[in-house]
Amino acid sequence: MTLVDAGPLVALNYARDVHHEVAVATLDTLALPLLTTWPVLAEAMHLVGRVDGWASQRRLWRLVEEGHLETAAPSPAAVERMPKLMGKYADRPMDLGDASLVALAEERDERRIFTFDADFLVYRLGGRRAFEVVPD
Repeated sequence: MTLVDAGPLVALNYARDVHHEVAVATLDTLALPLLTTWPVLAEAMHLVGRVDGWASQRRLWRLVEEGHLETAAPSPAAVERMPKLMGKYADRPMDLGDASLVALAEERDERRIFTFDADFLVYRLGGRRAFEVVPD
């Protein structure tokens, strides 16, 4: 399964986003459903709402409703892990959405992530393993 960050979710649902065409082309290469977290979905909803309002938010909701995007609630272990990750990567700084994705990736042993955020080239799973970032 492929994890997805807020950037591609915004780009997929807002045609004037600078990454829209790349996001659509990349999505065509990935098996669905994509997996994200509630903090990431909330960030994407906020961002598309600011630039395009309900129209883009509705398209984003449809991804969830149609089963193309699954959202994972953080486990108690992930909630405990997230502030540790944010502290470790405070120099970036790591936001809550990124921390939730790294914690989820560690729990589920998932390495592939659909993102435009270069920080995922720095983050390490379990302190050692790199993410497989798409698009590359």
